Amino acid sequence: MKKLLLILAAILGFNMTANSQENSKKDMKTLVVYFSATGTTKAAAQRLAKEFNADLYEITPEVPYTDADLNWRDKNSRSTLEMKDKSSRPAIKGHCDNIADYDVVWIGFPIWWYTAPTIVNTFIEAHDLSGKTLNVFATSGGSGVKDSYNDLKKAYPQYNWGESRLMNR
Repeated sequence: MKKLLLILAAILGFNMTANSQENSKKDMKTLVVYFSATGTTKAAAQRLAKEFNADLYEITPEVPYTDADLNWRDKNSRSTLEMKDKSSRPAIKGHCDNIADYDVVWIGFPIWWYTAPTIVNTFIEAHDLSGKTLNVFATSGGSGVKDSYNDLKKAYPQYNWGESRLMNR
């Protein structure tokens, strides 16, 4: 009888711990931040926000990107020049004033030259992301997300980096 009570107590304790962890995940407020030059990453951000019941925030360039700006084959296109200059910080419109309200922030972008576009750095450097879990999601025509994720972790080691996802389709 003692063994049965101990087993039941252990099961009950495990269930309470699992439920507590699940409830704390649900209580975490999540924000999906994204930069989307063509709409592909925006669609991925919307799917992710739905999955996590999260709010959305778009990183909007002060000067919108044109098709010519995005021509990666042109060595003088805006995106090519920005990506060649790692100190480039394209200006963004607005500021996410309520970022302090969130526990988890997903940061999404199209992969440019195997990493995050420099406009993502503009966003990160303009906001205090201390105490948050930062996750990364990306869209790409052929690259994986691992290099982009590692580049951001290396550039901003003061932050708590969580998971990463490639979200094509």
